[in-house]
Amino acid sequence: MLLAIDFDHTLIDENSDLWVKRLAPDGKLPDHIEAMYSSTGWTDYMGSIFKYLYDIGIREDDIRKCMEEIPLTEGMADLLKYCKDRSYEIIIISDSNSVFIDMILDHTQIQNMVTKVFTNPAYFDDTGCLRIEYYHRQDWCDLSTINLCKGNILQSYIEKHGQERFDYIFYIGDGTNDFCPALTLKETDYVCPRINFRLWKKIQKLKNPEYKESKEELPKLQAQILNWSSGLDILEQIKQLE
Repeated sequence: MLLAIDFDHTLIDENSDLWVKRLAPDGKLPDHIEAMYSSTGWTDYMGSIFKYLYDIGIREDDIRKCMEEIPLTEGMADLLKYCKDRSYEIIIISDSNSVFIDMILDHTQIQNMVTKVFTNPAYFDDTGCLRIEYYHRQDWCDLSTINLCKGNILQSYIEKHGQERFDYIFYIGDGTNDFCPALTLKETDYVCPRINFRLWKKIQKLKNPEYKESKEELPKLQAQILNWSSGLDILEQIKQLE
């Protein structure tokens, strides 16, 4: 069995990229930084935030303490432990960055439960400023940002390790960028959208026969749908399959 899990608002109960803004004075960024935001250029936007935080004196320890305040989503620690104990593979596919994810996994003591993390590489340079890079540059998927196609990452992982190795694949996520990997799953797999979040809302629209794009898009979503609000909802389904 393979569990592919998003990070922000899925494994953790916050968005780590937004959470780090708390380190700015009064939690607010200057207008010229906010003006750099765009839906297609999130990674560049975050790079500007990290540079600004460095310029006002924020260092690695400050960022680490900030990340350590973020809680895991309810039931996720139990889900990961159960799957790890049974030698199921657990991968994280996230548009966050490697520094944030490593800090949180280390603090919550679940790092050894995760087989592999796929995310934007990040590091502290020689001056102590946090830098972020694109995971890759892609032009083949309109559902994804230029720097990270989760569907491509998931399919590449499955192909590398052999489709027959996994009787079931669970993809667990919350956002619109989790729709692409959901479309790659087969009938025996599960896409797990977090209830009341964007992925869940999109799938609800697709299930509506009056939705204008449903005839085109719905047949592509072959996986079974498992809605969740706690990691225990997913754990219960996994136990039923064993």
